[in-house]
Amino acid sequence: MKTSFLKIFTVIALVSLASCGEKAKEAETKEAEKAAVSENTAITYKANIDESLIEWKGFKPTGSHTGTIGIKQGKINVNNNAIESGKFVIDMSSIAVTDIPKEEEGNAKLKGHLTSADFFDVETYPIASFEITGTETVDGKTMLSGNLTMKDKTNNISIPVSTEMKDGTMILTSETFTIDRSKWNVEYGSKSFFDNLGDKFINDDIELKVTLVANK
Repeated sequence: MKTSFLKIFTVIALVSLASCGEKAKEAETKEAEKAAVSENTAITYKANIDESLIEWKGFKPTGSHTGTIGIKQGKINVNNNAIESGKFVIDMSSIAVTDIPKEEEGNAKLKGHLTSADFFDVETYPIASFEITGTETVDGKTMLSGNLTMKDKTNNISIPVSTEMKDGTMILTSETFTIDRSKWNVEYGSKSFFDNLGDKFINDDIELKVTLVANK
């Protein structure tokens, strides 16, 4: 009996550790900062909107959903292969759901909910934006900081990124990170705003991964 109990406890512990390890780290979030300014010698790379996107994942007690959001426009200024400044605009109306087949009713229903006033209120706030405020190296990683504006709120976030330069193209890829949606006044189903939700709540954390392809 004792052996069986120990086996069950070990399995539970391993599952708990695995679950903790799967969660992406939340981006450092603070008040908005002054946008970075480039030197005159900087080279401008313009976003390729057909190849750039943001992947997202949202969570609730019964599971999760995944999808993408498109980049509407943007540019990054680079000097000696280092990012100096830049801004890109996010097309909130392009929110897509990828874990439910497009032909199923649930796909359009979830997209409609995310774009409604309950969540991102795309009719009122059709775009979001990220404007670079600086970069620094921390523990061997490049941390890109910028002002993320979504709905009527701007916060500064810092995220780990890598860049690749090749034949006049720059590919900027972030590690998967999370943001706390409540800090941008996305309230629906959030325990940060409502009590007595029971198991009907939706996690505040949203996982994101950015891929930005830009050309000279």
